[in-house]
Amino acid sequence: MPPVTSKRVFSGIQPSGELHVGNYLGAVQNWVRLQTQYECLFCVVDLHAITQPYDPGTLASLTFDMAVSLFAAGLDPDKCIVFVQSHVAEHTELNWLLTTVAPLGELERQTQSCCCTKLVSFRWERIRSSISS
Repeated sequence: MPPVTSKRVFSGIQPSGELHVGNYLGAVQNWVRLQTQYECLFCVVDLHAITQPYDPGTLASLTFDMAVSLFAAGLDPDKCIVFVQSHVAEHTELNWLLTTVAPLGELERQTQSCCCTKLVSFRWERIRSSISS
């Protein structure tokens, strides 16, 4: 892995199915190249996957399959870090902390497009309703 003083790349991919041409050409192909130039961390974002309809019975296997596909596509564990989002407790803890100090009302008042605000509101309502049920 490059020295710690090098620039860092962080990116993730949802385990929503098999790695396909769009994933490969849009991201993974670049990740394979970037891992030799930067300190890279790549994540299978299984927690992001549960913000939309999903099958709880298949999420674990889809997550595993995506990680295997990333290695098969050329990511080298000696050159980059590949991890599963839900396996890092600090990720969830940081999300909780950020949501307590940046409430939805504050996010909605930011200067951004109306569509983006509606999307954030829609996703937040789905998360809130899934927690309370």
